Amino acid sequence: MSTPGDASPVNASFCDLCDSFLNENGKESITSLTRTLDNIANDLAQNEALRAQMGADSPSIWPSLRRLWDFLAELVTSHEDSVSTRTLVISISRFTRNLVAGVSANQQNAFENELSLRQILYFYSSWSANQDPGSYTVTRMAVQTLSNMVTSNESLMSRLWETYMGLSEEQVVIIRLLGSPDARTILSLLVLLVNCIHESSERRALLVTKRVGVRICITLLDRLVSLYDAEDSSDGAKAFDYGYHLFAHLFDGGFAPELYKNLKVAEEVIAPHQTTLLKLLDSYLQSSHSSAAPTGMCPMFTKCFFEFSTYSQEAAKKAIGNGSAEDAAGRYGDSTVPDSLDLLFPKVCEALVLVTQCIVSIMLFFEENRTSAISGDDMRPLIRDAVSSEGQNIAVSAIELLRLLDIFLPRINFGKPVLPPGTEQKLNSPAAADPTGFSYLKRDLVRLLGVLCHKDKKIQDCVRNCGGITVIMNMCVVDERNPYLREHAIFTLHNLLEGNTDNQTVVDSIQPSRTWGEDGILRAR
Repeated sequence: MSTPGDASPVNASFCDLCDSFLNENGKESITSLTRTLDNIANDLAQNEALRAQMGADSPSIWPSLRRLWDFLAELVTSHEDSVSTRTLVISISRFTRNLVAGVSANQQNAFENELSLRQILYFYSSWSANQDPGSYTVTRMAVQTLSNMVTSNESLMSRLWETYMGLSEEQVVIIRLLGSPDARTILSLLVLLVNCIHESSERRALLVTKRVGVRICITLLDRLVSLYDAEDSSDGAKAFDYGYHLFAHLFDGGFAPELYKNLKVAEEVIAPHQTTLLKLLDSYLQSSHSSAAPTGMCPMFTKCFFEFSTYSQEAAKKAIGNGSAEDAAGRYGDSTVPDSLDLLFPKVCEALVLVTQCIVSIMLFFEENRTSAISGDDMRPLIRDAVSSEGQNIAVSAIELLRLLDIFLPRINFGKPVLPPGTEQKLNSPAAADPTGFSYLKRDLVRLLGVLCHKDKKIQDCVRNCGGITVIMNMCVVDERNPYLREHAIFTLHNLLEGNTDNQTVVDSIQPSRTWGEDGILRAR
């Protein structure tokens, strides 16, 4: 079979073969059926005209193909899983996949078998099937068939999406398939998902608002975490890239705030899936994007910043008392220091670092890419003038947190913690021993302040009025937990002083009372 003219005889042969196989006496002829289907599938893969002609010619292949899929679904759901059954599923799936590729009319006819295909996918995405590597090829081929059935067919993609979003979570095979140990299956599935939401605001909205859609996002976020360390160019790495692109499509459409809200866990300040989403947003904002998307994210990020900063301030105060150096000396020097921290504190700080980086990326983006639609000056008030429930703006909130962190998180120099002036060198702080979650926090808060006060007298004055200049000056030190902290602090100090004589006067009035020794300890002059 090599020319379109052979399609009609092939149709007749296909229908006769299916009838023979489905006859009560012909169900043992699996080898003959699969061999013929595989040969036809190979020709279909190479010839789009043949695909179109075979789908349109008489006798029609669609009733016979429908009977095959119904038989297959009944066979699989009756738990008759054997090598011959798997071979049959692979063969019929491959034939259907190649038949519908790029031919709208064939997709429309083949989509009538979606329910049977879904039942087969449901069976082969079970926990027991996932434990058997022999089932991976079956699952992967069935997923590719479903993908080809709807790709580039707007009406079918909408039908499929609306159907799946309306099912109960237990029946949605997408969620089950995301648990497959096979990276190639995950890759095939993500190709389908990306194709479905590409350039469709309606389907993106369903994904982030429907309960099933949010569950898909949660499962996918978990899967991306497991795929993050996949070897370059491997199927796992490709699957990670497709997963990232799926979320990038959601971000492009302005759905990040809604999705972040729907990932929230009751009574938790930050959920693990929200943290993973923030990591993706951080990466997204450092790559190319439209101006509309980051602008719409500003309220979300400022709200998160205040929430995390307020929580961190309260957690730090509980650990160090009232936050004074004198109190810290008493707490750190005796056995009353708690042996453990608020368990959420490190997680909140990790999220705060991500949010801070996102805000900085947005501000720098608009500074570097001013457009007629929106400029950096238009966007700056969205961040600069945002106020927390405690009445703090972002600059004041960052300064207050840095003031507390300077006590709670002693800087690390040559692998040893260095305490602020007035504290004893004995330290039992768990934060100093275990920096998990606290890395880069001071550095990124200082960096944010540097960007905020750049040529902005209102923020410059605000930082001075809350005593922030000395806080920034105290950050001009080496801290192994915060690489380049000193450099960012110097840059921020420069921006605070530039064009502001009042701030310059404050710095001129400050006289050093101690100097850093070669051992990294602050000593009296």
